[in-house]
Amino acid sequence: MEAPGRQKKKSLVEKSIVIPSIVIIAIFSALFAMYTSESKQLLDSIFNTLVDSFKWGYLWYALLIVIAAVYFSFSKYGKVVLGDPAKKPRYNLFEYASILIAMGLGSTIMRTGLTQWSEVANDPPFGLEAGSMEAILAGNSYSMFLWTFQTFAVFVMVAPAMGYLLYVRKKPKMRISEACRVIFGDRFTDGIGGIILDILFLVSILAGAAVTLGLGTPIVTYNLAEVLNIKVTFPFTVIVTLVWVLGFSISAYVGIDKGIKRLSALNMYLAGAFALLILVIGPGIFIMNFFSDSARYLINNYMNFSLYTNSLDMEGGTHIESHTVFWFAYNATWAMLHGVFAAIVSKGRTIKEMILTYLLAPTLLSWIATGVLGGLSVHRQVTDAVPVLDIVQNQGLEQSIPAILSSLPFPALTIILFTIIATVFLITTLDSTTYTVATYMSNQDMTKSTPYKSLRILVAVLITMLALTLMSVGGLSPLEVLSGLMGIPIIIIQVLTVYAAKKMMDEDRAWIKNVRKARYSAEKQTD
Repeated sequence: MEAPGRQKKKSLVEKSIVIPSIVIIAIFSALFAMYTSESKQLLDSIFNTLVDSFKWGYLWYALLIVIAAVYFSFSKYGKVVLGDPAKKPRYNLFEYASILIAMGLGSTIMRTGLTQWSEVANDPPFGLEAGSMEAILAGNSYSMFLWTFQTFAVFVMVAPAMGYLLYVRKKPKMRISEACRVIFGDRFTDGIGGIILDILFLVSILAGAAVTLGLGTPIVTYNLAEVLNIKVTFPFTVIVTLVWVLGFSISAYVGIDKGIKRLSALNMYLAGAFALLILVIGPGIFIMNFFSDSARYLINNYMNFSLYTNSLDMEGGTHIESHTVFWFAYNATWAMLHGVFAAIVSKGRTIKEMILTYLLAPTLLSWIATGVLGGLSVHRQVTDAVPVLDIVQNQGLEQSIPAILSSLPFPALTIILFTIIATVFLITTLDSTTYTVATYMSNQDMTKSTPYKSLRILVAVLITMLALTLMSVGGLSPLEVLSGLMGIPIIIIQVLTVYAAKKMMDEDRAWIKNVRKARYSAEKQTD
């Protein structure tokens, strides 16, 4: 019996899900470190089997999620407000869109926008000749396709359930298991079933965050090495990574309003300025013409990209069949994180506003980025200024980036600006990740508070240690494939959360009770 007046100190985190998740990540990391090549070979074999057997399933899943997003937006559920209908949304539209764009895109858009077309051009679909002009056009259009409605529908369609749970039903914990309570009941949710769901979320997100940090780092290291005229070494990579970590740790520490929101808005201005700079000092007319051709090709071939399995090719596929499946599977592992974060920042928004903003704003920016960056690199290839296809094929994607940027006037300035924007993009993605994971781990009542600052730093440290450990042994590649494989159970969970959102709103008749009926209250919105 406890002494009078003494209370048991409450744990900072939910140990039942946090400790198993960290143990699982540690075991896989150790195995990758000890058996890197074997791990990669095994995971590649499993993934290739899945691609051969279920590629159709991944493609239809992504397309059906888009249909679900459109249905939720334009049905009676779309007018349901996540919060008090009489109060203003937490952020204005520019701030809100900037936060979602920064979270949804990240530094990956800088790499895919500039170089993704080259992988398709070297191994094109639809029977096109490798390296031909039409293969290059198909490649840039495919780069745009990767950052369009399927991707962002996958990212946002967990958010209706999580936002409704937090801001309408006012549940203290923002967890996937809690969202599924309406489907499986209390016994499952409060038992081992709920714990397994939450562990799957944490493992997938911690692994995905480590991969994102590891894959984003070369974008900066190779460009900085070009400016400084030095070689890329592991100690140099560690220094760059730690600078990034310091940035996203500070941003996550100070919170959404003082950190994430301001960085997201800054990045929109920087990205816009950089695009204008390339149009002015680069082949601006060619870029605009090529962007128009790419958009035309994408619109004409959107369903070709969406459902292309190349089933009649019995000898093996091209780049986009396996890559599209991997892309959708990898996106699925991030769906939980994006959905939880989108829910957090969508206080006061209708479900329609939330979904359409996430579908349209990142798509628009990604198309612009791919049009400008892809147009620049394609121009360098077709004018023989930079042999982009040869560099990618023989040296890798990362090495082609500084070569392309160095071909512009003021190469040092261009590379530095590109690096700064990529860095800020990655910081805004990872600080959002850190904040969201800390929210998920926390034992606090999320309707009344934000996750402890010390917990946010702990999450940042975990992500960093995992990424550096794997980079040191070359283990990011198997973890990247593992993240894609984890998309399979996550897809099932995501479908459940979509159904859970509908079921909760039906039970509460939310389309009648929680909609805007008058002007916003004059009362100031509080976080």
